[in-house]
Amino acid sequence: MIPEKLKKGDEVRIIVLSTSFSVLSKEQINIANERLKELGLKVSFGKHVKEIDDFMSTSIESRVEDFHDAFLDKNVKAILTVLGGFNANQLLDYIDWKIVKKNPKIFCGYSDITIFNNSIYAKTGLVNYYGPHYSTFGQKLYFDYTLEYFKKCVFCEKPYLIKESKDWSDDNWYLEQEKRTLISSEGYWVINEGVAEGVILGGNLQTFNLLQGTRYFPCFKKDTILFLEDDELTTPEIFDRCLQSVMHQSNFNKVRGIVIGRFQKASKVDKDLLFKIIKTKKELKNIPIVANADFGHTSPMFTFPIGGSLKMDIKNEGVDIMVLKH
Repeated sequence: MIPEKLKKGDEVRIIVLSTSFSVLSKEQINIANERLKELGLKVSFGKHVKEIDDFMSTSIESRVEDFHDAFLDKNVKAILTVLGGFNANQLLDYIDWKIVKKNPKIFCGYSDITIFNNSIYAKTGLVNYYGPHYSTFGQKLYFDYTLEYFKKCVFCEKPYLIKESKDWSDDNWYLEQEKRTLISSEGYWVINEGVAEGVILGGNLQTFNLLQGTRYFPCFKKDTILFLEDDELTTPEIFDRCLQSVMHQSNFNKVRGIVIGRFQKASKVDKDLLFKIIKTKKELKNIPIVANADFGHTSPMFTFPIGGSLKMDIKNEGVDIMVLKH
């Protein structure tokens, strides 16, 4: 199921599935609200978003209620998560998946929200979106690329080509909005050449792996393109073993290609180490793989559909990544 695209006048509901709304600054909230309004959207909030507990989150009951309410409200056309975090998987056994299936609509978030991006698709077949949180819209500067691809994915139906950004950043922009450091992009890193087409699954690698062995894991039943990224908490060793764990899943032979998001500097995963990790795995020898893509925990980021389809043509002289159905 592909949800209806957004249009001006639509209502977007902001909910908490991990970290509480209360951690955001007034400046970040004001910028996010204004930016969404500039898109012609009406902004509403789940009634429990401002609750906060010892884990910088809200109760399971409150988060589940806001999730259900957002899908049940006929006026709501899209749902944005506030932030990522660590505990979205607490909610899965409490979700009424029939509500989601009967009320398909746009759902968007990333990082810990990987839990819901993939479980929503696994349990209901609803295509949803790995893209900016509500909090991401509070980024004052250098937001053009992120906004452009959000609009291409959730406002338009046409296939779109994912081009690399010219500059990127790995700074704590939410702490100092005016003090930003831009880095010139190297563009895509071509690890293995090849052509592939399939259904997009994945997201944050360590979070994606939390679904293994559960009924919420989106098994590789169809030709699959994996999108994988990780944050500053990873290391070359952690990324290696987490990737290997994905490769141990049933039907991994259905994976036709892999797109890897840009690593944060603190991870110490650089181009040479990543190539060495991939080249040690014979199962990946004939799969097209490209890295340093603009998604994950650096800025900017493109939006892509979990459960949607993609075609990739990876060559040393050029990379074409085309999102088809979204």
